[in-house]
Amino acid sequence: MHKLECSAMCAFGQNWNPSETVRLTARILAKQRTHPERTQSEKLLAVKEFESHLDKLDNEKRELIQNDIAALHHFYSKHLEYPDNAALVVLFAQVNCNGFTIEDEELSHLGSAIFPDVALMNHSCCPNVIVTYKGTLAEVRAVKEIEPGEEVFTSYIDLLYPTEDRNDRLRDSYFFNCDCRECITKEKDKEKLEIRKLNDPPTAETVRDMIKYARNVIEEFRRAKHYKSPSELLEICELSLDKMSAVFEDSNVYMLHMMYQAMGVCLYVQDWEGALRYGQKIIRPYSKHYPSYSLNVASMWLKLGRLYMALENRTAGVKALKRAIAIMEVAHGKDHPYISEIKKELEDH
Repeated sequence: MHKLECSAMCAFGQNWNPSETVRLTARILAKQRTHPERTQSEKLLAVKEFESHLDKLDNEKRELIQNDIAALHHFYSKHLEYPDNAALVVLFAQVNCNGFTIEDEELSHLGSAIFPDVALMNHSCCPNVIVTYKGTLAEVRAVKEIEPGEEVFTSYIDLLYPTEDRNDRLRDSYFFNCDCRECITKEKDKEKLEIRKLNDPPTAETVRDMIKYARNVIEEFRRAKHYKSPSELLEICELSLDKMSAVFEDSNVYMLHMMYQAMGVCLYVQDWEGALRYGQKIIRPYSKHYPSYSLNVASMWLKLGRLYMALENRTAGVKALKRAIAIMEVAHGKDHPYISEIKKELEDH
């Protein structure tokens, strides 16, 4: 694998920029050429058996796949043998539906991978297991009691958002609606969409309009991250939070989303006090909205702990880091290197 990428990288130099999906697909093709038999990670399900949902792809998704195929040919043509275009369309569709995003202990993006046997698990918004990573291994751990014969469920998506938003994401990326208890009852939606308590409550239409605005600004910010400066991004966050606060409580998930983005910008520009202010507003609602042993909650406690330590508030820092460890010992396992690193941070301070 190293030889495949190294040769291509040397050939293109600074012009080497295939997407993660293209790089992952190139590795799959190379692996299938050199090891046509099943690998250790394909004991239950082979990559070739992945669901592609090819019949459900709209024109936009098909065009994106053709762009990826063109990039694959451009960057790897001298170093890789390909199947025909139709087979590549299927493979890219399979990777898109079955790939895993690899993140570090603070949920910063590291890369993408496939774990065929792990991909067998179905989705639930009330998952009973969590998938974490150790080196090149994916590890699956229970976060609830699982009875013999009970199905194992993981979550494919971020579970912060209300039922409609979660199912929009599931339909767009995985082509199904979730019918878990959480989606049937929608019991958490009212808290997740909490409205500010005012003497003159907003009308249902005002709330609908603000939800629409929130979804639009989230998408606007996602696109803006590719071309706007940190100060411009922070302004988007602050303006949107100001507007939404006329209707939404701070614990509303759309407020939390933009606070999280603002915190990220503050961390990027090393404004530790600003990042801490946003993190302090986020952590309690996160703990309420997310399932038990959520990696999102653990990572927020971890960020807060490190910020407190950097700002010389050791008491608060130790407390936050211990909250992170308590979750991570269940989700990652007590022997995970991340936990050893955090414990060392505690000792060093």
